[in-house]
Amino acid sequence: MSTYSVVNPATGETVVEYPLISDGDLAQAVGGADTVHREWSRNSTVEDRAARLQRVADLHVERRQELAEIAVREMGKPVEQALAEADFSAEIYSYYAESAGDIMRDEAVVLRGGEGSALVRRTSIGVLLGIMPWNFPLYQVARFAAPNLIIGNTILLKHAPQCPETAIALEQIFLDAGFPAGVFTKIFASNEQIETVIADPRVQGVSLTGSERAGAAVAEIAGRNLKKVVLELGGSDPFILLSTDDLDRAVDDAVSARLDNNGQSCNAAKRFIVVDDLYDAFLEKFIAAMTAIRPDDPTRGSTLLGPLSSGAAADRLAQQLDEAVRAGARLATGHTRQGTYFSPAVLTSVARENPAYAEEFFGPVAVVYRVAGEHEAIDLANDTPFGLGSYVYTTDEQQALRVADGIEAGMVFINIVLADSAELSFGGVKRSGFGRELGRLGADEFVNKKMIRIGG
Repeated sequence: MSTYSVVNPATGETVVEYPLISDGDLAQAVGGADTVHREWSRNSTVEDRAARLQRVADLHVERRQELAEIAVREMGKPVEQALAEADFSAEIYSYYAESAGDIMRDEAVVLRGGEGSALVRRTSIGVLLGIMPWNFPLYQVARFAAPNLIIGNTILLKHAPQCPETAIALEQIFLDAGFPAGVFTKIFASNEQIETVIADPRVQGVSLTGSERAGAAVAEIAGRNLKKVVLELGGSDPFILLSTDDLDRAVDDAVSARLDNNGQSCNAAKRFIVVDDLYDAFLEKFIAAMTAIRPDDPTRGSTLLGPLSSGAAADRLAQQLDEAVRAGARLATGHTRQGTYFSPAVLTSVARENPAYAEEFFGPVAVVYRVAGEHEAIDLANDTPFGLGSYVYTTDEQQALRVADGIEAGMVFINIVLADSAELSFGGVKRSGFGRELGRLGADEFVNKKMIRIGG
């Protein structure tokens, strides 16, 4: 059976299968990416690359329905969210196309002494490998590929094995946008083959979005071969509610932050930390709002919660939930599972000794905690191996900034959720990984910042 296959999580149907790339074709793909970097990318202008990247953005908009239908079929995303993902990906490509001049502009260095001048010039480094996940099959690729193509690097895409049709569609978009063959190349490679790609001296860096286990494995191989690596791994993001003038809005935001993408988002709010005087009212409204949303057919425009990405993903989540309850957690909601369809669940009374305390629930499961105040909220928020994103709700501006300073995370959103944007950097600390994507910082990961010193 092929490693790369589309199995519709809503129906269980195997839609299509693709064979693994042969070792010979893989070597040719790496060689082609290296050749086009040396012969085209390094000699192209940033204006030319920006124009082609803008065409990539335009094609995402033109083909948004096709791209969305593929995502729904591959991983069960509700169709309206899949359409929004195609649009957001287009915005990312447009952002880097429009910002290309600023990103690549020489940076003058003020000399402390001596004659002449100095500058830092950003140049490409070569072939990059992107190992991308299934949960945002378009957006994850965009935030890796867009800045690096503006720089002039070339891309090898190893997409998730359940997203081969997305990989095919994206490769065709880059070709249709006018990028030469080899600038953006999909590879249906096995894990063993990927190890050889990372070790190849023509490959200069690796970006992975995925699990901690995958990140550790890739980082070990990359380190052994002295390759730069960017890792975006898991998260168990806190949603801290300290005060509010509109509890209903805070609850709606909390539900949105937990259930977006069927609850399968690394930077989703997963742990809800509520001060004592708001806890009971919040919990009552939160349970009502969560349980009012029922999983449904992801092809329907009204669906807010589709199936989990696979039977294996649903099995893992069910096992975590069962273990949490056996260890003393209280399941505050009714709960049903039908195949890959998983109804929202809310846990309370999760003690520190409970396995659920330190785990990431990758699906529509929320954990709610009661705290006495600000300091206890910060301590609880930081008592996790993860440090990706976080959410703070308060009416006190100074408190918001104090809490933001105290949280150990790469991102803090204050009184807002689902506010990712192309110009905002994305990434975490601790076991959530290292490096940044998106924004200006996303263009500084895989680039040669070449210092040039000119005498008087």
